[in-house]
Amino acid sequence: MGWYFSRQTRDQLIRELIRPQESDCACSESIAHTLRGNVLWSVVRVTAKQAGVLDLAEGESTTFIRCDLLQGSGGEWGHKPLDESMHPYYYSCPLRYLDMAPVQSSEWRERVRAHHEQRRTRRAAATPSTV
Repeated sequence: MGWYFSRQTRDQLIRELIRPQESDCACSESIAHTLRGNVLWSVVRVTAKQAGVLDLAEGESTTFIRCDLLQGSGGEWGHKPLDESMHPYYYSCPLRYLDMAPVQSSEWRERVRAHHEQRRTRRAAATPSTV
């Protein structure tokens, strides 16, 4: 997938990416989102309005973890949409999001957990202990 740019601010782009969407086939909503630098993480719930959307029956829902890379250029802001099934090479996804969506890439999830463990270890080493 490529990058999608438009004349809007970063905040406007983020609001657009997390707002509910609806089409003839499905509706989707961001049930959780957080920003880590220029990476927008969200958990998205998709509900099928007709059978066949994401292999769902009409009225069924599923959730997935989405990763939008954000970038500004020449007064425009753009995003590159990715999701867990694509194994994005970004691992700052909040750990609690892993419990909110079915596994689509166990290898990616292992790296997310390792990323957070490394951060905890570095913070613990940097914190002076009191005796």
